[in-house]
Amino acid sequence: MSKQREISNKVREYHRYLGFFLAGIMAMYAISGIVLIFRDTDFLKRETKHEKKLEPGLNAEAVGKEIKIKNLEFQSLDSTIAAFEQGYYNVETGEVTYTKKALPLVLDKMTHLHKAKSADPLYILNIFFGVALLFFVLSSFWMFLPGTSIFKKGLYFSAAGMALVIILLLL
Repeated sequence: MSKQREISNKVREYHRYLGFFLAGIMAMYAISGIVLIFRDTDFLKRETKHEKKLEPGLNAEAVGKEIKIKNLEFQSLDSTIAAFEQGYYNVETGEVTYTKKALPLVLDKMTHLHKAKSADPLYILNIFFGVALLFFVLSSFWMFLPGTSIFKKGLYFSAAGMALVIILLLL
């Protein structure tokens, strides 16, 4: 068996088993990626009511930070009640009642994993998955021997895919 054939077979084997190993996480990233497309809508989100006791006399920024609502602004403020879009805050007692819309627990966990930052404990998983996907891209060129018709067709499809990427980047 030629050296090129041995390398090709080994890369195919790695490609195959890594593909089986990552099938679940690829499905998770695919689903969470589709859900993230709709993150600016209420698609699949459920509304939940929350009540919390905060310190009295906080401003809108501090209340938003405590209840994890970005850019919270008081819409009206009387002597005791500060109303905002999602609820209200009692300035004297510190009680806040608000509603939040969130994805179901499993989808929420999946989308948070998908968007992991370097400060998140599982960011290394995203790096591993990115490297694995890059391996899939490169190893696909060792799936068939150069010079065969299927390899040549694969190159045409690769060129078409790259052209699509360039078009999408220019839009």
